[in-house]
Amino acid sequence: MKYLVAAAMLSLLASGYAGAAEKTAQQQKMTVCNQQAGEKALKGDERKTFMSSCL
Repeated sequence: MKYLVAAAMLSLLASGYAGAAEKTAQQQKMTVCNQQAGEKALKGDERKTFMSSCL
């Protein structure tokens, strides 16, 4: 019985990691925009404005 529970938990854990690896289009865009804002060293209101226009 312990092995059955352990196997079930491992399969749930593995399926959670598989889903987390795939980013949605919105998440990909957010990553790109964050990188661009970081490269431009934007902070505060400038960063907010840039992120709004980027997304």
